[in-house]
Amino acid sequence: MAECAVVAPTGLEEALALLAEVGPEALPVAGGVWVTLTLRSGLVQPRLLLSLRRIAELGELAVERDGTLRIGALATHRAVERATLVRERWPVLAETLAEVANVRVREQATLVGNLCEADPASDPPAVLAALGATVELVSRRGRRIVPVADFVVGAYQTVREPDELATAVRVPALPVGAGAAYLKFRTRSHEDRPAIGVAAVIVLDPAQRIGHLDVVVGAAGDRPQRVPEALAAARGAWCDEALAATLAEAYAEAVETVADLRASAWYRRELVRVFVARAVCLAAERAARDAGGGQDG
Repeated sequence: MAECAVVAPTGLEEALALLAEVGPEALPVAGGVWVTLTLRSGLVQPRLLLSLRRIAELGELAVERDGTLRIGALATHRAVERATLVRERWPVLAETLAEVANVRVREQATLVGNLCEADPASDPPAVLAALGATVELVSRRGRRIVPVADFVVGAYQTVREPDELATAVRVPALPVGAGAAYLKFRTRSHEDRPAIGVAAVIVLDPAQRIGHLDVVVGAAGDRPQRVPEALAAARGAWCDEALAATLAEAYAEAVETVADLRASAWYRRELVRVFVARAVCLAAERAARDAGGGQDG
């Protein structure tokens, strides 16, 4: 492992100045799980490790005035998973994070860091994309907000520029009549990363038809994927098993799949067909329950 300097600024401005100065050779570190693995394997060789641990404002986990959940760059999977406000208002996010790796990893790994890693076989990106979440990117040049759906562009690739720091993820509030679900399939141990994961979010209108629908498939290819044409065609329809099957078939035909140790490309395509239907049905069931006065996510 090549030697590199480690700096731990105490303020955001200091961190941004270092990123602007060092550029691509600087590597921000929050939880450090991914960074440790890639340093040991020699996949990355930064000149500077920029520890964010002393920047207190990046540890925020709070609901803003408009109901948006703000998750700071230092918030760990475990902190988000166990937060009462997340369990009550975004239960699908708590459910998802509770199934990531093991508790030791979740106590250390951060949610924003997970997005910046852009591991194709990761759970949170698909769920956050389906929930309409955005990533806050800050540099000395200014601030920009990027939808999670557009943030990850390929395997281990994001739109973050070298002088930018991902400071937070923002998750909009779920309206009444919304239901969300995330289902995944693992071919090996419970702690293994998924061969496929499917996130579905449905909002029912007063007539119990689909007012909003999003379905995002993760871990099948090199990035989270959706099929916009199929989603658009489903809006305004009744959400029943027939519709779920139609959506599943459209996704199975359109989603790009890869072959690796977890599954072949063909098997992943079959999994898409099964799990899209299941996730849509579960999200619809939860949406109907929420619209009827219950609380589920």
